Amino acid sequence: MSATPRRRVMRQNRVLWLLDRLEREPRADALIDTLRRGVRALPLGRGRDLLHGRWLGHPVHPLMVQVPIGSWLSAAVLDLRPGRSRESGLLIGVGLGAAAPAAVAGWVDWAELHHRQQRIGLVHAVCNTAAVGLYAASLVSRVKGRQGPGRAYGFLGLTAVGAGGMLGGHLAYRQASGANHAEEVPNVVSPGWHRVGTVDEFPAGEPVRRSVDDVPVLVVRESGGVIHALAERCSHLAGPLSEGAVADGCVRCPWHGSVFRLSDGWNVRGPATAPQPSFETRITGGEVEVRLRHQDGGEPARPGREPNGQVHGTRSGAAGGHGDHG
Repeated sequence: MSATPRRRVMRQNRVLWLLDRLEREPRADALIDTLRRGVRALPLGRGRDLLHGRWLGHPVHPLMVQVPIGSWLSAAVLDLRPGRSRESGLLIGVGLGAAAPAAVAGWVDWAELHHRQQRIGLVHAVCNTAAVGLYAASLVSRVKGRQGPGRAYGFLGLTAVGAGGMLGGHLAYRQASGANHAEEVPNVVSPGWHRVGTVDEFPAGEPVRRSVDDVPVLVVRESGGVIHALAERCSHLAGPLSEGAVADGCVRCPWHGSVFRLSDGWNVRGPATAPQPSFETRITGGEVEVRLRHQDGGEPARPGREPNGQVHGTRSGAAGGHGDHG
């Protein structure tokens, strides 16, 4: 008599279930909108891009939080050994001092996210705020000579910052906040030139959306005939650049205001920390063709002439427009 194998019941991870539910919970949205407006209204000037990490090429907040987390974890290790409360207190103080700038950078990033991400981010901030309060209480207790409560507050603070770190990981890896949303373009677009339309299909100064290997591409023809092409989905959070405003040789994302240079995709202004993949362009027989820049050996094609006298293969990915008829 053969035994019937039992089927294993695959249950959803309870923590992920709670996080998915939190992402869809709209009751805190009014508070989120108020906080977002407040953060965006801060007179940070160029410091806003500094806090976003545009100079670094990726968000600076995850780098900054290493100091408080590392200091507090080290303090917890020392608290496991008798007679090391003084050193633990010093580490806790270092962590508290480093937490403030890290929090400011985090809030500046948070204000430019989607609502589902901001809901998780708000709880992440609450956990970290609780951790700061607990570590402050721990430091005060140690200064007053109350070592037992000081250690207890410290371990509670480590628990809170651990929960905050888990939520931060969910934001970064599950919800892709801070990730480069255009990173896959060089891996998806096939090598070589791709037709995107005739010259007449691109009115001067207007952004036009086309597709290359199912990858959305932004094409802009300047009034002088120069043609530019960039990956159309914003590297910040995949906003549609074809719906953005074009001015001064740049395109502005309609979602969060990132500005990219049309000639090479460079991110002139954040919150985007990564540039847009850019394309070389050429005109062949009245047809506009694009090729992903640096894909075929790393060097753009040199200018040359078609038999009909049209220029192709430009240094900036655009001057193929010299052969434009319109």
